[in-house]
Amino acid sequence: MPEPTVSTDTPQAAAFRRQVLSPAKLRLFMLRKLPMAWLAGLRLRELTPEAATVTIRYKYLTQNPFRSIYFACLAMAAELASGLQAMMHVQAGAPASMLVTSLTADFTKKATGLVAFTCPDGAAIARAVAESRATGEGRTVVCTSTGVDEAGAVVAVFRVTWSFRAKAT
Repeated sequence: MPEPTVSTDTPQAAAFRRQVLSPAKLRLFMLRKLPMAWLAGLRLRELTPEAATVTIRYKYLTQNPFRSIYFACLAMAAELASGLQAMMHVQAGAPASMLVTSLTADFTKKATGLVAFTCPDGAAIARAVAESRATGEGRTVVCTSTGVDEAGAVVAVFRVTWSFRAKAT
């Protein structure tokens, strides 16, 4: 079977990016669909067909008893960095579902201040979505979101496994 053509950028993907890159529109979206992310103050710094960066700041609502960012808040930011890319690629074509099936993490440093999670796996996500649409079978992608603090030190690395399946039309 020939390899499905994968366009990492489409007009629908560009429209999605314009929506979520507007701070006000993203906050409204999070308030409606991801209220905990809204409360935690997650911010989208960058979204391209290839990568996304989401930030989270140490503050009262994201703290743990050890004066650092609670691991679940870090997980939200890491998952959103890959999840926004997944949403962008899923919305840019025939209907498909997406679901997190696994999450693993390595914590290397205390997370304080502003932490930016970057996931560079947009092309792999686009490929998996295109393959699922072409074959009708599910596909999985392990996306890596790396969290870096303001000093440039890696504080955590999350691996989020996404499952994509084209919906029957």
